[in-house]
Amino acid sequence: MTVIAFSETRRRVPVALGACLLSFAAFWVAQRAAQVSMIDLMVYRAEGATVRAGGDLYALRTTAAHLPSTYPPFAALLFVPLTLLDVTGMRTLATAGNLALLLVFVGLSMRLVGHARVEHVLWVAAAAVWCEPVWTTVRYGQVNLLLAVLVLWDLSRRPAERPDRWAGVGVGLAAAVKLTPALFAVFLLASGLAARLAGRDGGPWLRHARGAAAVFAGATLLAAAVLPYDSWRFWTGMVFRTGRVGRAEETANQALRGVLARLLHTPDPGALWAAAAALTAVLGLAVAVTAELRGRRAWAVAACAVTALLISPVSWSHHWVWCVPVVLLLWTRGHRTVAAGTLLVFCSYALWWVPHGNGRPELHQGAVALTLSALYTATGVLFLVLARTSLPRPGPGQAVTNE
Repeated sequence: MTVIAFSETRRRVPVALGACLLSFAAFWVAQRAAQVSMIDLMVYRAEGATVRAGGDLYALRTTAAHLPSTYPPFAALLFVPLTLLDVTGMRTLATAGNLALLLVFVGLSMRLVGHARVEHVLWVAAAAVWCEPVWTTVRYGQVNLLLAVLVLWDLSRRPAERPDRWAGVGVGLAAAVKLTPALFAVFLLASGLAARLAGRDGGPWLRHARGAAAVFAGATLLAAAVLPYDSWRFWTGMVFRTGRVGRAEETANQALRGVLARLLHTPDPGALWAAAAALTAVLGLAVAVTAELRGRRAWAVAACAVTALLISPVSWSHHWVWCVPVVLLLWTRGHRTVAAGTLLVFCSYALWWVPHGNGRPELHQGAVALTLSALYTATGVLFLVLARTSLPRPGPGQAVTNE
């Protein structure tokens, strides 16, 4: 029987590999046919060139859209090697790199939910490449998949109670490049403190959080040593300017702030957004911590990721690549109808069906357009509700285990 099963596996893997390569090839052709600009990749390259030239990083305006530099200075250091490539070679490498990262991301997501068979990873990757967040990530040459891989690698390698010396490296590096992943460190800290309050050993989570904080601090200090002026300017001013990333009401902004801006027909939802974001942060982290302490690491990670996307001032649609582990989690935990609906939302490209672009039509949306341009946010909120109701009740002496 073992020989027969091995033979069937040997047949299934090549078929899945062929389907994945065919899907990736079709995707590559479709991206080229669409003449994607990889505009964000061009911004990254300009940031690297500014660092090499000793210029003012946050005075940078580049591409035809006059886009600024918005990431912390550490990210700009990582972008310096892009200046060594010609534009064509850089775009080709970025596309190939993102497709490779998608495979790793799917593999880590499958490991997180407990179904990391090679043929399953290949089939899921073949389908996932066509969902809107992944398509747009590659279209813009974005770093979303890299950051998600760093976080998932960090949080899926070992059981929660056995962190090692590498614990926190992925989360810390991701947060040093782009601030949103820092919520995972807050989640680890909160889990450790909650465990201690419950009379349990919170040390593993606290060590993991300290590791993330140390790596973040080290990367940030390195950037400060190399780019002192830019670092001072970012951490004392730019970091607080939520408008530096883009207009809140843009259709692509699938955070709570974007939905409220469109709903209220205002470019700045102000205090209402701050209150909604604070409440969502508390409730979302509560779901994540509860899941973690009840041994449901997959639910915890997905809940933390969705919470981060909801409360960020701007979560562009391509930031929602976390839809991949969310759908896999729902599917493997028996919520297959919900998983199918979630997959439909992220593969429908519905947010681009509404008027957007010049003239700021997003400030004048009707009911249908408002609904379509809030689908990611609404799906995220519903996922947090489902995650909370899906958690088992704690039992006496319940062990903390990695799901």
